[in-house]
Amino acid sequence: MIYTLTTNPAIDLNIICETIKPSLVNRTKGTKYFPNGKGVNVSLVLKHYGVNSTALGFFGGFSGKYIVDELKMLGLKVKPTWIEEPTRINIFVNDGVNEYKFVNKGSLVSKEKQKEFLSLAKSLCDCRYLIISGSLPSGIDVSYYDKILQVCQEKGIEVILDISSQQLKNLLKYRPLLIKPNDEEIKEIFGIEMKTESDIKRTLNDLHNMGAQNILLTLGDKGLYFYDGDKLYFCNAPKVKLLSSACAGDSALGAFLSEWLFSKEIETALKKSSATGANVAESEGLGLLDKVDEYIKELNIREVF
Repeated sequence: MIYTLTTNPAIDLNIICETIKPSLVNRTKGTKYFPNGKGVNVSLVLKHYGVNSTALGFFGGFSGKYIVDELKMLGLKVKPTWIEEPTRINIFVNDGVNEYKFVNKGSLVSKEKQKEFLSLAKSLCDCRYLIISGSLPSGIDVSYYDKILQVCQEKGIEVILDISSQQLKNLLKYRPLLIKPNDEEIKEIFGIEMKTESDIKRTLNDLHNMGAQNILLTLGDKGLYFYDGDKLYFCNAPKVKLLSSACAGDSALGAFLSEWLFSKEIETALKKSSATGANVAESEGLGLLDKVDEYIKELNIREVF
């Protein structure tokens, strides 16, 4: 069984308006709410592609209940750790040209609730893969990642990491099965700016030597790379009009895992990943994922030498 962990879930409020002007009433053309969080998105995309998973995370208040209820209604299994404060609400505003992102820090998670989740993780008997995605909420120190990965190590659980924390470089010693950074995270966490494909190849090889068994590097509309310590692959990205990038990276990861974890068909997995990420980027929330097959036909895989 695949489990996803979102320590800092959210409701995403997506707003579309024609213009944004200060000190005036800005009328919206459309407003939609989505249950969100990076691991939540991975679970939803896995579900779309016929792969079952269970969503874990810290949820609280009316907003946390909304997310859990919506996920269950969508057919997901959820094992929430309930906290006192309401789960955060993030706001994304698109004026037809630009996207404005207002992302809140998140609810306080007490030490008691952190211990409660670790007990839950230790009790999981069917967990083969744990996908840890997103930021940490208030009250949780970055050392908490180590505690989770130590539990996984003890239980023989393969870990997939999609986090933007500086702690990522220290977690590579646990030899995660896969990490999914983007170019900005590589720069912020490892201090490496990749300007050429040679830079990318050298950087991914360094990350592999540090402990990451496999790396999926996403570059938005510039495509993505995959490195397994032996071969480096590149897949281009479909050209789409950006509406919201909020869920695109998570969706790309979910689509990739829906193939790679079971078949190891890297070309199929990369095309599915790139097409899914693009289809989501041009949609509200996750959208309908109805153009993936069309976009896959536009994509090419190239082995980088």
